Amino acid sequence: MTEVNDLSNNSKQKLVSDMKIVVSDAEEILRATAGVAGEKMADLRERISERLRDAKLRIADAEAALLDKTKAAARATDDYVNENPWRAVGIAAGIGLLLGVIIGRR
Repeated sequence: MTEVNDLSNNSKQKLVSDMKIVVSDAEEILRATAGVAGEKMADLRERISERLRDAKLRIADAEAALLDKTKAAARATDDYVNENPWRAVGIAAGIGLLLGVIIGRR
């Protein structure tokens, strides 16, 4: 279950990172076309600017939510290990043994 959450968090982090790049590229395009005249171009730049502001807010919200979930998962793991230290050691040893067997077969 934790592995699925890790993959989900990694996917969300990648999405946030990709969206930041898209927003940055769009802002660069807006700056590059700032000298282009015309009413249609001005309207287009205004609409893009509004959408970029909205996208930045949504990205910030998604990033904050992802950070909160990551912290909650870390706290839960820490609590579990503190409450069940020997069980956590046993689980880690078992996983290590399984990985060793799998790697040893190759």
